[in-house]
Amino acid sequence: MQGTVATFDEQTQVGTVLLDDGSELAFPAAAFAASGLRLLRVGQRVRLDRDATGNITRVTLPTLP
Repeated sequence: MQGTVATFDEQTQVGTVLLDDGSELAFPAAAFAASGLRLLRVGQRVRLDRDATGNITRVTLPTLP
């Protein structure tokens, strides 16, 4: 699933993503930490990986594997 970063707090490393259908989805600090990224910018396009229960497990750039 992909979306656009709506908010990102550098201190807590949590944020929200605006999905293509217009809904907003929050992601936890653990999902950002799993990405290996150092920063996200508002408006940046990201991919969200989910586990079997639907929890977001990783936030990455669409160009990363």
